[in-house]
Amino acid sequence: MQVILTQDIAGLGYKNDTVEVKPGYGRNYLIPQGYAIIANNSNSKMIAENIKQAAHKAEKIQKDAEELAKSIGDLTVELGTKAGESGKIFGAITTNQVSEALKAKGFDIDKKKISFSQNIKDLGEYKATLDLHKEVQHEITIKVVAE
Repeated sequence: MQVILTQDIAGLGYKNDTVEVKPGYGRNYLIPQGYAIIANNSNSKMIAENIKQAAHKAEKIQKDAEELAKSIGDLTVELGTKAGESGKIFGAITTNQVSEALKAKGFDIDKKKISFSQNIKDLGEYKATLDLHKEVQHEITIKVVAE
């Protein structure tokens, strides 16, 4: 079943992408939740017209995302947390904690746009990817230290 996404969905695609999904997933989840519409001729034409009208606006958004990535640069976010003597932390570092730390440094990035390559459950340095735009991803370093 082909659907046109009405918003970005992690692991599936970005807004206005036409993607192939299993019929049950599309019919029972994506379409009723308003995340997608069926990809038929009329909807495809409508989306093509919307894309055409929003092209210059999208270009500006992409430039803003690239400027944000440049301003972030090689940022290292230091997060303090309680840890045992072996270096294992109690719980895990979440995207929400990273988002709050970035907000404290002046960068307002939604927690849904932050992803880790692995779960952070030990002290040390880790990499996190910021999905700033469809074509702009930026990597930052997260340093987990004991409080």
